[in-house]
Amino acid sequence: NYFTPNGDGYNDNWVIRLPSDYNGLITIYDRYGKLIKQITPQSQGWDGTCNGMLMPSTDYWFTVYYNEQNTNQRFSSHFSLLR
Repeated sequence: NYFTPNGDGYNDNWVIRLPSDYNGLITIYDRYGKLIKQITPQSQGWDGTCNGMLMPSTDYWFTVYYNEQNTNQRFSSHFSLLR
């Protein structure tokens, strides 16, 4: 579970895909809990930047909020950014 935003066209963005009717929202945090980015599963994903600056190679945490069968759900885990 990692991605490598180095511009080679392979694993350059990180995103979790969900069915569109789940109305998902993904929040990405650094190891200190600072909010880095919010994206939707239908977006291009996260490119490893925050406010135009390259983020360092390290682990990042995420939470996916979505609605499945009229029930709000939440899933959390982590991934690595490798440069």
